[in-house]
Amino acid sequence: MRHIVKHSVLLVACLMTSMSYAVDKSKEEMAQEMGKALFFDARLSFNNTISCATCHNPDTAFADRRLTRANGVASQGADGHAFGDRNAPTASYAAFSPRFHYDEKLKQYVGGQFWDGRAETLANQAGGPPVNPAEMMMPDAKAVVDRLKEVPYYKETLEAIYGGDVWNETDKAYRAVTETIEAFEKTKDFSTFDSKYDRFLKGEYELTIEEDLGRTLFFSNNNVNCSTCHLINRVVEDPKETFTNFQYRNIGVPANPKLIEVHGDPNFVDQGLAANPNVKDKEAQRGKFKVPTLRNVAVTGPYMHNGVFQHLRTVIQFYNKYNDPKDNINPETGLPWAPPEVEDNIALDELKAVALTPAKIDALVAFLETLTDKRYEPLLEEIKKQEASKK
Repeated sequence: MRHIVKHSVLLVACLMTSMSYAVDKSKEEMAQEMGKALFFDARLSFNNTISCATCHNPDTAFADRRLTRANGVASQGADGHAFGDRNAPTASYAAFSPRFHYDEKLKQYVGGQFWDGRAETLANQAGGPPVNPAEMMMPDAKAVVDRLKEVPYYKETLEAIYGGDVWNETDKAYRAVTETIEAFEKTKDFSTFDSKYDRFLKGEYELTIEEDLGRTLFFSNNNVNCSTCHLINRVVEDPKETFTNFQYRNIGVPANPKLIEVHGDPNFVDQGLAANPNVKDKEAQRGKFKVPTLRNVAVTGPYMHNGVFQHLRTVIQFYNKYNDPKDNINPETGLPWAPPEVEDNIALDELKAVALTPAKIDALVAFLETLTDKRYEPLLEEIKKQEASKK
């Protein structure tokens, strides 16, 4: 942890030094640069121990791969003891999620941030962790604003973007701070679209036989039905596909005993979308969670909203259990699949598909690995070696 904080402090210092000499920058550029400084700044946490990048590390595809007693299923807070009640999703490609809303045509809730969409936008999401008692633990927004306006670079930059009175009202200043973080998260730093799959679309990479089979299976509605939820553009092989429809589904994910252990509430049941205060029909939304992007999925485990599955292959087998009665054992526990955490509203119709053979499961894993951004391909190889050594 000390290494991460030291690295963040040095990086923020370098960013501030270089930015202070910038001239003739647009307000958008200034917002992006300030947002980048804030993203790595541990000042956003009460005891100056963690930053946004701690749980959304750009070196690990903006996911949290810290070694803690939670085994990656949840993120450790600023005090080194508290844990959240959900797995921290990757922040890569998060900027493509639309504002949270109810789509009258689809009859579905769509968009937003967090697993339950409670943050309408990225800026709203950025404002959550600093004042969350299990995360950065600042007492309130005023404490964050008071701390940041003491930093000349932040004070002067925000005034240049929003006007000299921006710091006069806490709500206005806090919103402005979160909007600069949002501006940074909308940059190409988070969304490079340069994976093997992207290079394949450009004719710069030739898929292996196994990867190509996985691609065919993925996009075929006659096989595994993946594209029902994991395509937004409905156009096969769109170069800007994020591999999520940004909607919400209950797929019958079981509770995670490890998460319950570290979170400390043995009676906790995650209600998913029903926990979103902006949702009206609570009962119909129980157990539904946002469909995650599959970009960088091979390097951002553990999986599901509660981190219950450690391996990508397990996730595909979990889906397959709905269609293959013989696939009735969780390979990670050696026991039958546990019951759903919330048994209501399971999307059984959408989960129907052709049963997969082991070879087809391997092919789907191989294809999903091609969705790894180029800079994380070494990380993918490292993870695969670690998994192979445990077999």
